[in-house]
Amino acid sequence: MKGIGLFGGTFNPLHNGHLKVAEDVRAQFQMEKIYFIPSALPPHKKRDNLADAGDRYQMIEFAISGYPKFDISDVEIQRKGLSYSIDTVRYFKKKFPSATCYLIVGMDAFLEVDTWKSYGTFFDLIPIIVMTRPAESAVSTLNPAEELESYIQAHVDQHYEFSPPTSCFVHPERQPVFLCHVTPMDISSTRIRNLIKQGKSITTMVPASVEKYIYKKGLYL
Repeated sequence: MKGIGLFGGTFNPLHNGHLKVAEDVRAQFQMEKIYFIPSALPPHKKRDNLADAGDRYQMIEFAISGYPKFDISDVEIQRKGLSYSIDTVRYFKKKFPSATCYLIVGMDAFLEVDTWKSYGTFFDLIPIIVMTRPAESAVSTLNPAEELESYIQAHVDQHYEFSPPTSCFVHPERQPVFLCHVTPMDISSTRIRNLIKQGKSITTMVPASVEKYIYKKGLYL
């Protein structure tokens, strides 16, 4: 089996930006499948206006129905307690022992990896794909490679070195960390929720099936 991408998050709600960056990653790494993994209780995010896990799962299922290379997993919803990524990684490595699994994360999430449970273990277990920010951001004056290098050297392992030809941070013993450039899209779940509260259109930001579900269930009002 070819590579499998593990794409977790609250997906509150899933939007067109999520679908586009997932397809960018899948194509660049020629993956067999990408799993969307909605969290039940995210430990690092505020839970204000967080839709029920079942609703978020259903919206993802509707949205990916036309993408044969996308799938969904309820492993974090079924698990009791907080949704820790390290447990999810171990689950998928056991489920697909012959496949190469990749953990897919956004730049901002990765730059907080030192706050994750057992964060050092990730770099021994699984290759990580860090997606560039989906829209232009003034968060840092560094380019993405410099920003990642600064963080990895300070918080993960100083023996990681950046290889420009492969856009990858390599280590003599640990798993690689890839920098993946994805299509910039000025969409966020927060913006979508705010537009819904204001009674404004979200038609261009989410799949039609997701928009229909949101209004049918009265989410984010």
